[in-house]
Amino acid sequence: MQVITRPEEFDVTDLYVDLERIVGRRVLMKCEGFNFARSSKLKPALEMVTLAERAGVLRPGSTIVEMSSGNLGVALSLVAASRGYRFVCVTDPRSTLLTRQLMQNLGTEVLVAPDPAAGLRLVRRLCAENDGHTWLDQYANAGNWMAHFRSTGPDILRTVPDLDVLFVGVGSAGTLTGCARYLRQVRPQVRIVAVECVGPGPRAARRSSAVRTSVRFPVIDMSLVDDLVRVDESAAIRACRRLALSGFLLGGGSGMVLAGALGWLEENDADTAVVISPDLGDRYLDTIYQDQWVKDNYGPEALLDGADHEFPYAKTLFEVP
Repeated sequence: MQVITRPEEFDVTDLYVDLERIVGRRVLMKCEGFNFARSSKLKPALEMVTLAERAGVLRPGSTIVEMSSGNLGVALSLVAASRGYRFVCVTDPRSTLLTRQLMQNLGTEVLVAPDPAAGLRLVRRLCAENDGHTWLDQYANAGNWMAHFRSTGPDILRTVPDLDVLFVGVGSAGTLTGCARYLRQVRPQVRIVAVECVGPGPRAARRSSAVRTSVRFPVIDMSLVDDLVRVDESAAIRACRRLALSGFLLGGGSGMVLAGALGWLEENDADTAVVISPDLGDRYLDTIYQDQWVKDNYGPEALLDGADHEFPYAKTLFEVP
């Protein structure tokens, strides 16, 4: 029996799903969403807060400030509530109402900025004008990737010692960079494939809370990556919906990585592939799992038809530069 006193103490790290019966090839999905934050962002949130505490930046009465439109904001809300800090999350219109309500119910003050540039100005102003306000800056904070260097990377290799290729979503690149740096040191022959979403038009603004970024932030070290796969958002949505028909309700980031992995595996050989699933699907019920929302934002082609029991997008909706 596991007994905990703080929510961040619970985090399932050894759960893998063999997707062969669903996708037709052996792909192991490492599920990172089984914690009270419901995503892989609990690890970097905890690491960044702990490092700030050790450095004396966070003290009793301090306020954490961070920009997030999704999972990191929820994870930091949880950690801040557990450790007695105020948390101000600066988000943007892409964040869902459900995500904002969840953060607010954990005690977070949520401020909505019209775009990332305005959000950045607001974060800097809050910290400049208020004593005790600390910006963690996830995109430049080493704790973002160190959490995965110390835990996720070793966990994968311990569980799957014969790993050939690892697929990771880009996002803020904490998971990607941490796992890649660990594997390059310990098992350099493992291929590392980064996966990111692209929308219609050049670097279109993302309309769902999937893994998303439009610029390369300092935490990313793309020299550690063997391949970069770009996945159409519609393919990510269809992957999520196909998994749901088999009983696995996962988030947009999980569908994106799986879609990219299957596309890459159509063109490359690998005996043992692991896909990191960063999130669960309950926060996406009113977006990617809602038919009308999908049709309004992506068109009817983003929906599975009644006869679609496979992953038909594997060869057509990805690219490997």
